Amino acid sequence: MRWRILFAPLVALFVTTSVSAQESYPNRPIHVIVGLGAGSSTDVTARIVAQKMGQELGQTLVVENRAGGAGNIATAFVARAPADGYTLLFGSVATTVNVTLSPNPGFDFAKDLTPLGLVATVPNILIVHPSLDAKTLDQLIDKARKRPNEIMYASSGVGTSPHLSAELFSLMTGVKLVHVPYQGSYQAMSDLMSGRTALMFAPAPTAIPQIKSGTVLAIASTQLKRAGAAPDLPTMDELGLKGFDTGVWFGLFVPTGTPKAVIEQLSHSANAAIQSAEVRAAFATQGIDPLGSTPEEFATYVKSEIDKWAKIVEAAGVKR
Repeated sequence: MRWRILFAPLVALFVTTSVSAQESYPNRPIHVIVGLGAGSSTDVTARIVAQKMGQELGQTLVVENRAGGAGNIATAFVARAPADGYTLLFGSVATTVNVTLSPNPGFDFAKDLTPLGLVATVPNILIVHPSLDAKTLDQLIDKARKRPNEIMYASSGVGTSPHLSAELFSLMTGVKLVHVPYQGSYQAMSDLMSGRTALMFAPAPTAIPQIKSGTVLAIASTQLKRAGAAPDLPTMDELGLKGFDTGVWFGLFVPTGTPKAVIEQLSHSANAAIQSAEVRAAFATQGIDPLGSTPEEFATYVKSEIDKWAKIVEAAGVKR
């Protein structure tokens, strides 16, 4: 009987300690993993949100860049991390495109990662070099149809949102363009500005400064809703390409198995950060449009994005 008397307090102590540990989350820095390099739209967005989330949670969020593998290195790192709420993935549209383009990445995206929340979006903007002499979408399509496999377009890499936006454009119009991939948007923009390439679907933060300077001409934005950074610019959908809807969205993921209470706490802090005046002001200066969602809403959206991009990748025959 004596062992029962001694064991009962130990059990009570263990249970109390476990509950206390859960209630004190987070009690150490949280790491936010980004699959692209410093200065990218993904990185900039992550740092803006992480700073405010840290204030909401009362703990530091450390942004880490683990670039490479089209984002798969970062995703794999988080997929293998402990499911305790201290390692988050700041993913993007590329995360869902990779499900089709990278069939054997070393992890199972659908099983190993759980969507936490949709954060923001950056529309692409169709821009052209002035030498192309196309100021409207109809003029561009007409020129491209008359010059099949002659007009070159730049992108930030195979399978990126700018690349797949151009592939969707080609599928919907029947034009045949020549793809010139680069290692990032800024390198692609540099060659477009010099006239080495003729057009590009560029992320709004990359495109807007060059549009304002007159270096390139803006034709349309690519999402169904007009871009916050360019409200006077019509969308591709408005100009006749019905249903054309592409861009770069950003969202948070956690390793599958993360406690529900932790997910709810992180979701609340993320949405509070997105709704804050500081984050919205910072987003506006970067051409980023705020979103926000519940984990369930984001999970539904992620599934629809996987299906959407799989169809476009397969129809266009995109390979890495």
